[in-house]
Amino acid sequence: MVVPPDPGRDTDRAGRGARAPIGARLTATAAPAGTPPRLATVDAVRGVAVMGILLLNIIAFAMPGYAYVDPHYYGGADGANFVAWALAYVLADGKMRGLFTMLFGASMLLIADRALASGARPARVHYARMLWLCVIGMLHAYLVWAGDILVLYALCGAAAFLAWRLPARTLFVFAAALLAAKLAVGAVQYDAAARYEAAATDPASDPALRAGWQAYRDSMAPPPATAATDLTAYRGGWASVQAARAETALRYQQRILPLVIPDTLALIALGMALFRTGFFSGGWSRRRYRQVALAGYLVCVPLYLPLVAWIDAIRFSPVTLLMTEALHLTLLRPLLAVADAALVILFVQSGHARWLAERLAAAGRMAFSNYVGTSLVCTLLFYGYGLGWYGWLERWQCYGVVAGVWALILLWSKPWLDRFAYGPLEWLWRSLARGRPQRFRRN
Repeated sequence: MVVPPDPGRDTDRAGRGARAPIGARLTATAAPAGTPPRLATVDAVRGVAVMGILLLNIIAFAMPGYAYVDPHYYGGADGANFVAWALAYVLADGKMRGLFTMLFGASMLLIADRALASGARPARVHYARMLWLCVIGMLHAYLVWAGDILVLYALCGAAAFLAWRLPARTLFVFAAALLAAKLAVGAVQYDAAARYEAAATDPASDPALRAGWQAYRDSMAPPPATAATDLTAYRGGWASVQAARAETALRYQQRILPLVIPDTLALIALGMALFRTGFFSGGWSRRRYRQVALAGYLVCVPLYLPLVAWIDAIRFSPVTLLMTEALHLTLLRPLLAVADAALVILFVQSGHARWLAERLAAAGRMAFSNYVGTSLVCTLLFYGYGLGWYGWLERWQCYGVVAGVWALILLWSKPWLDRFAYGPLEWLWRSLARGRPQRFRRN
């Protein structure tokens, strides 16, 4: 098990210790009696991630699904709407989910190490957790929101656990290999699709070839007219919404989920490796965290600018997106997600706005409850059996809802944990995995 260094010390490359700011003492927070102390840096990063995920998911809650990819499809693609898409794409798209995924890998190791230290069998503890995570995820996907990621995490977590004893270097190599393979597949798919498009759009091409190409393109990017089907379904009552939700969840699990397993496993492995090095526990020097944050932003953000210009120039062509998404997901997303984590860790250790650091850590400790709770709140706001806002807001207006949900998360998480040992779903998950009810209220 990686034991983080004394949170009150900061060590530079030469190994000389220097007294850290008072905020570093947030590294360890109170935990229920009989359990090891929690790491506030891990919790705060997780809190930022679970809140940041809504910056992208809000579009899938608020309007027809393909608007998540292409603002021309629905919600507006000009002016403030384009700026909203571009900022979300550069700063949040994939990064927050990537950060959440890396924290999932780090937590796997943290829980396995604690189980081993307590005399329990890590494999038994882990697979019981993954089983119940999958069950809860299926309920979430088919009864609350089709965009669920819990089932994906349960499946990938079951596979990734086989590597939990590997050293950090091996985990880094494994993550890099998976990301490189994903990038190579994306490049091959882009080349093949571009050749197909060129042949099918040639004026002399065979009608059957053109028809085949149009069907292929529609499978990647549905025509805007199909948005009307989603609007009718999700503005209806419970039965109408439930039928559309179940169909979408099944389609996602059959077609999309297998495609994202490789990069999800890569990010889990990356999170495991970073945890082994002490990154998430605040064990690096402040200088190294600053270097990681600066390098991530100074390298990745400028590289995103030509991607944004390219995507805009070709009006979100699904063929070009095969290449831009491969570059975005495999090269830029992991680097910027790690930079985000470094920035949050520096903030927690700085001692500034301690109240906010504590509330972010509380939000992270209740990430499971906050993730599902966000789905409940947003579906009640947008679906027909709730307030029925589905499809009525422009893209930029959706971020007012995001700010409101963030305020709710920050307001309720800490007071709840002042009274209870776990968040509601954390308690349920822990109780199911252990086969007996866990203590819920604090002493």
